[in-house]
Amino acid sequence: MSIVSEIKASFRNGSVVTRLIYMNLAVFLVTGLSFAIIFLLDGNIGNVRKWLEIPADFSLLLSRPWTLITYMFTHFGFLHILFNVLTLYWFGKLFLQYMTQRQLLGVYLSGGIWGGLFFVLSYNVFPAFKSVVGEATAVGASASVMAIIFTVATLVPKHEIHMMFIGKVKLIYLALAVVIIDVVSIPYGNAGGHIAHLGGAAFGVLFAFQYRKGHDIGAWTVKIVDLISRVFRKKENIRVSSRNHSKAGYSKQADMDYNAKKKAEQDEINSILDKVARSGYGSLTASEKEKLFKMSSKK
Repeated sequence: MSIVSEIKASFRNGSVVTRLIYMNLAVFLVTGLSFAIIFLLDGNIGNVRKWLEIPADFSLLLSRPWTLITYMFTHFGFLHILFNVLTLYWFGKLFLQYMTQRQLLGVYLSGGIWGGLFFVLSYNVFPAFKSVVGEATAVGASASVMAIIFTVATLVPKHEIHMMFIGKVKLIYLALAVVIIDVVSIPYGNAGGHIAHLGGAAFGVLFAFQYRKGHDIGAWTVKIVDLISRVFRKKENIRVSSRNHSKAGYSKQADMDYNAKKKAEQDEINSILDKVARSGYGSLTASEKEKLFKMSSKK
């Protein structure tokens, strides 16, 4: 099997974390090679970058609305993408211990959108940015990654991770430290990036609270992705069962049974997450750990 075939198979069979990492790396490589060629021929890559970066100026954003999505997959520095990809891998795996892959995709996309909007609104509201709003732009997956981190930190704040030179640290303390660093760093450079981080973090917290109530506020982005996928996917022949399931009452009863089952499952998962938040992951029984694992494995 060729390297290309292996990558395709890994992307097709991998988790949503793997696919998001591949997408970020692909954009980085394509833009990097393209910019190198453009620079050699023209000496100016700014005319191309503007189609990927999200601008702080409202009028520019309205003329390039797709940048609200493209910016969260775009990186122009090796260390920038390296840090984001590694963090996405670590915390994406942790996220999937408690929630589904579709929910992770929804949090990534919605958190990125929130981060982008926080960036744009802040640059148009705060006087400190008045002189640079016309030129300011933002790129990177950091806001999306922050949304993933803060979703998990809010759901299971007492979950401990091992940090080099520090030891075990509870997620809630790590999250608070990250927020404080971003806030105090705003006056000293990359203000737009730090503000976008805070927007992603805010969405992660909101998502977690709504999730506990049984609401998935990131699902709408996944539905849009599904719709786009269906447009490009080849239509498959569907075998229609000859059995008649259209009898009065059958469909209604099936829907009621399904909704009742899903509510019971959600209540059970919320109860397990509450236990993790109170006493840590190690306090779960083998059965409870298995239920969390099965839930996180659902597509």
